[in-house]
Amino acid sequence: MKYRLEIKEDALLQLRGLSKDHRRNIGWRIEALRNDLAGDVKKLNAKVVKYRLRVGIFRVLFTLEKDLIVVYVVKDRRDAYE
Repeated sequence: MKYRLEIKEDALLQLRGLSKDHRRNIGWRIEALRNDLAGDVKKLNAKVVKYRLRVGIFRVLFTLEKDLIVVYVVKDRRDAYE
């Protein structure tokens, strides 16, 4: 299944603050995520539909709404879950 993608403004600002190599790597992983949630994806909580994608030391946090992936956080793993 091919998912649609929406990246929130906060996540875009967080991405812009990263180095070019990190942005490129995260971009490739997010693009792969659109194809049947490929990658190191884990559901964070059984009650709330939130997921994380692990990309090295970074975490991409997103929600899944039918065929739409909404990315709301892109941060270092130490700061992502605050």
